Amino acid sequence: MRPLRQMRDRHIRRLPVVDASGKLVGIVTEKDLLYVSPSPATSLSIHELHYLLSKLTIADVMTTDIITVPEDMLVEEAALIMSDKKIGGLPVVRDARLVGIITETDLFKLFLELLGARQRGVRVTLLLPDVKGTLAKVTAAIAQQGGNIVALGTFLGEGPTNFLATIRVADVPKDVLIKTLQPLALKMIDAREV
Repeated sequence: MRPLRQMRDRHIRRLPVVDASGKLVGIVTEKDLLYVSPSPATSLSIHELHYLLSKLTIADVMTTDIITVPEDMLVEEAALIMSDKKIGGLPVVRDARLVGIITETDLFKLFLELLGARQRGVRVTLLLPDVKGTLAKVTAAIAQQGGNIVALGTFLGEGPTNFLATIRVADVPKDVLIKTLQPLALKMIDAREV
């Protein structure tokens, strides 16, 4: 099947299907195409296979009950939908017309950017009290040491009274950063040069 070869050649796992006016009408995944591909163990002759495949269209295998998102939706809302529905990609539409697609790969790239994974520095993870002004104290302490925060992310902690903060800092040695931040934290979870 030509679409399956295109998907493999371009390293993509889903293709949106649009009508002549550009309106999204379905989506076909690599899994959909593999499901309708002939098995090597088939008892059909090669001529029968070619005949049957020549009658099969994308419309026969595509999913038409698709979840879409508008282009102005926040990325975390789209990620929630993908996680809750266990789907790897969402078509992005404007007035029912396809304008793009957001995939789990896009979210992984964003995650890497948010955590500064491509930047050098010291990465610390702290368990902090969930008290107003806590992050301000932490960032001020880093600034006092001449540090540059290249990434900062907060996550659920061990309970409702605390949270985790992962911070990537440049221009401060690891031992100085630990000594500076330890008194502000409930617990120093991790510190490493990256």
